[in-house]
Amino acid sequence: QVQVVESGGGLVQAGGSLRLSCAASGSIFSSYTMGWFRRAPGKEREFVARITRTGDSTYYVDSVKGRFTISRDNAKNTVYLQMNSLKPEDTAVYYCAADASGRRYGIYWYDYDYWGQGTQVTVSS
Repeated sequence: QVQVVESGGGLVQAGGSLRLSCAASGSIFSSYTMGWFRRAPGKEREFVARITRTGDSTYYVDSVKGRFTISRDNAKNTVYLQMNSLKPEDTAVYYCAADASGRRYGIYWYDYDYWGQGTQVTVSS
């Protein structure tokens, strides 16, 4: 069983930045594709970004391209989401997820096997 724990959420003004971290247990973290999803109030869970096992490829939903950056440190079993130029519409609970199959192109929630509890991000206008 893989445990995934997010941290780094909080309240920030529009235009500000936050960095989310996600620590995953297990000695084979480097074999997992890692992703970030979010769920805004009253909306369905939405894919935000994903990064391949070695970090050689990243992919983002259009609404965050150029503002968010996903990265990973396999030596620390940690993946990050740097969020800049935040907007009120980025307000959501952000979830980190691990895809044990290590597929390169997972962007759907059902592609991922292990999930964290989520961390709240609130952007005020």
